[in-house]
Amino acid sequence: MRDAATAGPGIRPTPPIRPEYELMPEPIAGSSIERRVSLSRRLWQQAWLRKALILIFLATLWEIVARIQDNDLLLPSFTQTLQAFFDDIANGVLPSRAGNSIDVLLKGYVAGVVLAFVLTSLAVSSQLGRDFLSTLTSMLNPLPPIALLPLGLLWFGLGQGSLIFVLIHSVLWPLALNMYTGFTSVPETLRMTGRNYGLRGLRYVFLILVPAALPSIIAGLKIGWAFAWRTLIAAELVFGASSGRGGLGWYIFQNRNELYTDRVFAGLMTVILLGLLVENVLFRQLEQHTILKWGMTR
Repeated sequence: MRDAATAGPGIRPTPPIRPEYELMPEPIAGSSIERRVSLSRRLWQQAWLRKALILIFLATLWEIVARIQDNDLLLPSFTQTLQAFFDDIANGVLPSRAGNSIDVLLKGYVAGVVLAFVLTSLAVSSQLGRDFLSTLTSMLNPLPPIALLPLGLLWFGLGQGSLIFVLIHSVLWPLALNMYTGFTSVPETLRMTGRNYGLRGLRYVFLILVPAALPSIIAGLKIGWAFAWRTLIAAELVFGASSGRGGLGWYIFQNRNELYTDRVFAGLMTVILLGLLVENVLFRQLEQHTILKWGMTR
């Protein structure tokens, strides 16, 4: 057999075959693969603890500023606000007012979610539906919900109907925009898969579009909840009690008129706590059991 030096033209030289051998890594004496994490590091990785520290810092800053100002009428201290907060919880005033607000809020929120889903389903089904949704959102989304309250009072009178009307307006358009954006961003591969399985109409929306667009839908639900919550408090401040049942906005307005500033801050604290509860418990649990569990987001 010719080697590479004597190989004739047109003949490929045979490469030399090198012997195989295996190298074992030397063990590192006294080392361990596991690395111990300090207690402070493990605690800092807890999101609830970091948020609690932020709240404690804000409460401390509030207490310091109030004591420096020394004017309970303008800015009561954090301890005075807590005292008023627990007093009105004990006598049942704050739970009653919060329950009235949540009752109205849930009715308007659910109605807005249903209408947003109907409009978005029509928009992804036909060109006319897309034009209809685009036109309505361009017209009504920039309109402040509280500006429709006089119209709601004229149409629905002094009752929950006028409040529910403005709540639907505050929820409907941002949620519809988020849902439509999520539906249109679904990959074409998933769409073709659904069509190949013969899915049409609502089955196509529920089984293909909704799961794929769930991050955008949950984001829209959170935005709609925040809009509805602040719209309700503002409407109650202007509108007052609904059928003799005042909510948190009416509680704040009434105590402001009577110059109970500590109770005004207690009402604001209740609004904030309920918002944190919904945001960090309900929506967080929904995200953990859906989009985080499925690896759709980080």
